[in-house]
Amino acid sequence: MRASPRVLAIVLAGGEGKRLMPLTADRAKPAVPFGGIYRLIDFALSNIVNSGYLRVVVLTQYKSHSLDRHISVTWRMSTLLGNYVTPVPAQQRVGKNWYLGSADAIYQSLNLIDDEKPDIVVIVGADNIYRMDFSQMVEQHIDSGFPLTVAGIRQPLSLADQFGVIEADAVNPQKIGRFLEKPREAVPLADSPEEVLASMGNYVLDADALVEAVTADAQDESSAHDMGGSIVPRFVADGAAGLYDFTFNDVPGSTDRDRNYWRDVGTVDAYFEANQDLISVYPVFNLYNDSWPLFTGYTGLPPAKFVYAHRERIGHAMDSLVSPGVIVSGGEVVDSVVSPGTRVNSWSSVRDSVLFDGVDVGRNAVVERAILDKNVQVQPGARVGVDKEHDVARGLTVTPGGITVVPKGWTVSR
Repeated sequence: MRASPRVLAIVLAGGEGKRLMPLTADRAKPAVPFGGIYRLIDFALSNIVNSGYLRVVVLTQYKSHSLDRHISVTWRMSTLLGNYVTPVPAQQRVGKNWYLGSADAIYQSLNLIDDEKPDIVVIVGADNIYRMDFSQMVEQHIDSGFPLTVAGIRQPLSLADQFGVIEADAVNPQKIGRFLEKPREAVPLADSPEEVLASMGNYVLDADALVEAVTADAQDESSAHDMGGSIVPRFVADGAAGLYDFTFNDVPGSTDRDRNYWRDVGTVDAYFEANQDLISVYPVFNLYNDSWPLFTGYTGLPPAKFVYAHRERIGHAMDSLVSPGVIVSGGEVVDSVVSPGTRVNSWSSVRDSVLFDGVDVGRNAVVERAILDKNVQVQPGARVGVDKEHDVARGLTVTPGGITVVPKGWTVSR
C-alpha cells in the first residue's frame, strides 16, 4: 500500500475584489457573506478539510481584519493532532513589497513550506462556490508523475477571455498541451463547440517543484508573478503540466442537479445569481448535503421567528433562505436570502434580494432586486431597488444586471 503523502493546503485569500465593490469596500473578497450564514472562504476551507487535509494556511492581505477574525474564531482544529487552519498576513519577509501576485504570495511565504515540509502542496482560491474532493485530484497528480496538476472546468466559449484556457494534449488527455491566460480567441472543445476548458485556479504541485518555480519567478522582473499567468505556462512549456478534469470529481452526496457546480462570483451580478441558485425547490447548488458539509461559525443564535397571523399582516417567507436570529414581523420575504439578526417589519416587502447581517427593514418599506450590506437601515416607507434612477441619484450602486447595492451601515430614507 502506498504511503499517504504529507499535504499542506494553501488558500490564496489576498485578492482585493474590485469588481465586487461596494461589498468589498470594507472587507476582503473571501470575507463577503454568502447564503445567509457563510463567508465565501468557507466553501474552499470546507472542501479542503472534507478532503482530509487538515494543515491549512490562508494567505491574506487586503482589508483582512474580518477575514482573519472569522478564520481564527471559526476554523479551529485539534492541536493535539497537529492540525490547523491559520491566517497568514503579508509580512514583507523578502523585501519591502506587499504581494505582487499569487505566485509572489507563495514565494514570500516559503517559510511555511519549510516549516511543514510537505510532499505535496494543494493551492486553491478563496472565493468560488463549489464542492470538490481534492484527494481525487491529488491521487491523479501522483499517478501522472507530473510536478504540476491544474484543475479544469467547462465554461462557455464567450467567457474565455475571463479565464486561463486549457487545451489538452492531443495524445494524453491528462496533460496540458497549451495554456492561454485570458485569450481573446480560444479553440473550443472538440466535443462541445460552445465551450472551453477553463482553469479553476486550483493546483496540486510537488513541494520541491513549487519552491523551485516561485523562486525562479521571483528573479524574473518581467513576470506578473501570478500562478495562472506566470507559473503554469512555464510548466506547460516544459511538458510538465497535468490536467485534472473537474467533470470526473465525485463528491459524496452530490445530486445530478448540483454535480460539478462551480460559480466564479467575481462580479456583483454573478454573486447575486449564485445566491439565487440556493433557493429553488430543487436548488442548483445544494446546501443540504450532509455527506460533504459546509462549515461555518454561527452558534448561539435563536431560531428564526415569523410573527403576526392577522389578515392585514402576515409574517411569512416563501422560496427563501432565512437564517437563525431573523425576525419577520408582519412583513413578507420572497425569493430572497436573509442573514442572521435581520428584521423585516410589518407591511414591508423583501423580494429577489440578499440581506446581510443586522439589516432592519422598516414598516411599509419595499426592497426589490437589491443587496443590502451589514447593518443597513431601511426607514419606514422607503423603497430600494424599485426606481433604479432614484437609487443612483442618492449614491447607491446599480449593476449592469439591475441589482441595487446598499453599502454597509447606510440608512435608506424615503
